[in-house]
Amino acid sequence: MTTSPLQFVPTQDFHARSRAALADPHLRQSFRGAMTFLQDKRRSQFGDDDELQQLRDLGEAVRKNALAKLPALLEQLEANLTAAGAHVHWAATPEDANAIIHGIATARGATRIVKGKSMASEEIELNHYLAERGIECLESDMGEYIVQLAGEKPSHIVMPAIHKTRADIGALFAQHIPGTEYTEDVDQLIRTGRVTLRSAFVDADIGLSGVNFAAADTGTLWLVENEGNGRLSTTVPDVHIAIMGIEKVVEKLEHIVPLASLLTRSATGQAITTYCNLISGPRRAGELDGPRELHLVLLDNGRTQAYADEELRATLQCIRCGACMNHCPVYGRIGGHAYGTTYPGPIGAILSPHLLGLESTADLATASSLCGACGDVCPVRIPIPQLLVRLRTEANRDPDAEVEHPLRGQGAKYSRGERLVWRFWRGAFARPGVYRLFRWAATRLRVLAPDEQLGWTAHRTPLKPAPRSLADLLRDKNQPR
Repeated sequence: MTTSPLQFVPTQDFHARSRAALADPHLRQSFRGAMTFLQDKRRSQFGDDDELQQLRDLGEAVRKNALAKLPALLEQLEANLTAAGAHVHWAATPEDANAIIHGIATARGATRIVKGKSMASEEIELNHYLAERGIECLESDMGEYIVQLAGEKPSHIVMPAIHKTRADIGALFAQHIPGTEYTEDVDQLIRTGRVTLRSAFVDADIGLSGVNFAAADTGTLWLVENEGNGRLSTTVPDVHIAIMGIEKVVEKLEHIVPLASLLTRSATGQAITTYCNLISGPRRAGELDGPRELHLVLLDNGRTQAYADEELRATLQCIRCGACMNHCPVYGRIGGHAYGTTYPGPIGAILSPHLLGLESTADLATASSLCGACGDVCPVRIPIPQLLVRLRTEANRDPDAEVEHPLRGQGAKYSRGERLVWRFWRGAFARPGVYRLFRWAATRLRVLAPDEQLGWTAHRTPLKPAPRSLADLLRDKNQPR
């Protein structure tokens, strides 16, 4: 079995990639069907709106409470894990995180790492970093494994291979897994993947995973999954490395219960996930399984920039359910790869500027109609539309302007010409005489306006005609012929 090298794409090419996605009818049809399916699944899990709103209130309160105490909770988490025999590492940047993980692997002579699902490792491009240094990282989540074989990045944070059809996967397996014949039978494809990956857990020197939540009071890492690969990755190899964004910590273990309920029901429409793995340290004396070493890497990578600003801090409430993507009309038409970032869709548009800087992500905040669907379905009530407007403002702010919490890449879309236009517009509206003159000129120059509407309007799905009323029908019947 071989895996393809990852295909890196510059984030600045968003417009070109989105145009290509809009021109791909197969991609648009696939995503539209998938989004409708996921919306229906979520809706079926929240039949009682009162219960949903109360649960959202609770989830929001848990996340805001944790963020309000974040520095202290991280230190408490570190102390409890250290007392249990684990090693805690702090990484300010992706380079720091990669170096820490590579150092652990090198010290143990490791050449093979098996991974459970981890968006944080995607964020730091760990697989590519280790491959350049002779260490193989094999994805064991089925969706991640598929996109790894294809040399692609995930197109969704919960369902990485949502853009792939059965035919695509059958062709990939036939090409990359020796002795595999082409098939489009889903059960056979899953069996092939399971058989291929099974030995990887035993042969791996290190198991690596992400972390969904971490409880500071008990030093517990909570991992959510459906396939069992996360449990195997964290218990079979002698060394387990977990990587986690610093915002994932909560104050108490009991606080995770409502978040786990919101996560699974919002993400995949399941009442509860198949596996909840709770890890509170390495194998203890007398225990028959589990890693002999446990390492936790706490990743910042721009999160403290969002944390420093009281309004932008709400970005860090995210529990990575993907509901905002599933309900976003823009994401549903262009898919995840068009964004060029680890986190696509609405949550990616408000998170990526902190991770990568506005200079390479400013266009993402404008990839929204501001319809508000993302905010309406967010299980922890992140005001995503409000944050998108804020980031648009920061991208267009004078880069030399002094602000209390400057963002990396502030003023990336700043234009002196545009600023002059808006200044003229403000002046025209403030003076009735000037406004009347402007209106007179505009009506006579409208012949210069383009015949075709461009941008979002040109690509949106046309509205269905309203059903005819009974009165309309009777009136038509009574018209003389």
